[in-house]
Amino acid sequence: MPSSARPGCRIPLPTASGAASVGLYLLLVCLVLALALNGAEAMGYNWQWYRVPEYLFAFTDDGFQWGEIALGLGATLKLSLQSFVLALGLGAVVALLRMSNLVVGNAIALAFLEIVRNLPLLILLYLFYYVLGPIFALDRYAAAVLCLGVYHAALVSEILRAGVGSVDGGQLEAARSVGMSSAQAYRHIVLPQAMKFLLPPMTGEAAHLIKSSAIVSVIAVVEMTTVGRNIIADTYMSFEIWFTIAAVYLLVILVLSLAAARMEQRYATAGRRK
Repeated sequence: MPSSARPGCRIPLPTASGAASVGLYLLLVCLVLALALNGAEAMGYNWQWYRVPEYLFAFTDDGFQWGEIALGLGATLKLSLQSFVLALGLGAVVALLRMSNLVVGNAIALAFLEIVRNLPLLILLYLFYYVLGPIFALDRYAAAVLCLGVYHAALVSEILRAGVGSVDGGQLEAARSVGMSSAQAYRHIVLPQAMKFLLPPMTGEAAHLIKSSAIVSVIAVVEMTTVGRNIIADTYMSFEIWFTIAAVYLLVILVLSLAAARMEQRYATAGRRK
């Protein structure tokens, strides 16, 4: 009679192969497209896919030209990058205040986190544009960058705090015992080890920011979603444009995820060599 499994013993579950995963993904995509096609056919929708490429790129008498959606993608990436840099800086400050022994600093950080995390992003955007904008003379683009940066700083700060906390505190004490300052210990000892814990959630947060940047279209900031809405208003190509924009977002997130996976693998390889 077989012995019972020991406490804590994990039974490996069968996992799908790469080909099966890709096949399942393609099947789901085909099902979604089939539902959309059937719905559009029931509505009597007139498909105009042949017009979509001109909004991505075109060859004119002046040569190669980027289309409106491609230019909108560039604006989205610029907006997202600026917001993410702001989120990293502000998130690092909030994380340091949370980990410090300063009572006032800790209280400020906690108040910031509670307020930002419990406000819907759309409401926060309206506060920055319609309330703080007139007070501090912020245009719509600056309000959008500040709103996204502040909102995601609250999430980034928790990621940074968890990543630093994953490193054994004894190593920080050992670094100080050999004469390193706190800044040197964090730079040379703590952060390099925390990177392998920080990369996956930071990548997810960057992807989240790129997707949430679409919300700034409600205050008419020029980015890919705003461009898509303008094109639809002129052409009534709702299905084609939104499917195309969704595909572009998906492609950008996949490229970002692959780049982060490569960096994570490089850090893991460097760690094994040491």
